[in-house]
Amino acid sequence: MAGSKPEYVFTRDYLDRNRLNLQHYQWVELFGYRIHPKIPPVGPQHRIADVGTGSGVWLMDLSSRLPASARLDGLDVSLEATTPTEWLPSNVSFREWDIKQEPPEDLVGQYDIVHVRLLIFVLLDDEIPSVLQRLMKLLKPGGYLQWDEADISSSRIEKARPDNKVEAVTKMFYLSQRLDSRLKPTWVPRLGELAESAGMSDVKMDKRDTTHTPPYLSYAMYESNLAFLELLARTTRNEAFAKELEELMPAVAKESRDGACWDFTRYTMIAKKTIS
Repeated sequence: MAGSKPEYVFTRDYLDRNRLNLQHYQWVELFGYRIHPKIPPVGPQHRIADVGTGSGVWLMDLSSRLPASARLDGLDVSLEATTPTEWLPSNVSFREWDIKQEPPEDLVGQYDIVHVRLLIFVLLDDEIPSVLQRLMKLLKPGGYLQWDEADISSSRIEKARPDNKVEAVTKMFYLSQRLDSRLKPTWVPRLGELAESAGMSDVKMDKRDTTHTPPYLSYAMYESNLAFLELLARTTRNEAFAKELEELMPAVAKESRDGACWDFTRYTMIAKKTIS
């Protein structure tokens, strides 16, 4: 692994950990599962990796629901957001690995399931094919990749009433996209096609959009996403952006409370590593 960690667009502090933990439980409510039901049940000798594990909440939530002997490994370029080792479930461990580097040899071909979630603000469009190849290397033949992602390119404004004002909410969205090229990814709807191009099989894209999402949940997920803008303002070196966002947020809060939010389509993609 490289000696210095790549720049992260968020803060890796308790506020960011709370955002990650809340988003996990909202994601589970939206999709109705932690592991896609088409993936075979986890057995006592299975090994699972959560890549870009963040706070490790997906693994922690799974740990008591799986056989105690199943091994759950969280991998991330930084472990600053994870729970202290002494408080981890006995079947959970964490290890540093940068998804933009080749996987360590001792992890190649070791996993029955590899899980990834919400790397849209970490990866650029042209990095996805090489990332898929690295994730495949982690899998055993016949193992499954599950990748949960939000499609920012599908963003839209939702209103509780036709006459709701949305000027500040709309401005906030486009303001954030100007800050960093990672904040306007376009690869998510093509993730299944990219997995097939990488040589994976049994690809499925499970989609949730406005027609599948209760309005109260869309609004709750929107409010948890508002936190990431304030985290961006704390980490950016762009003082003009931070000032403009600070001035804009009171109007955003009022429009949101009156019944305006932005929403977008979310996907869970699963794919199987072909057995040679």
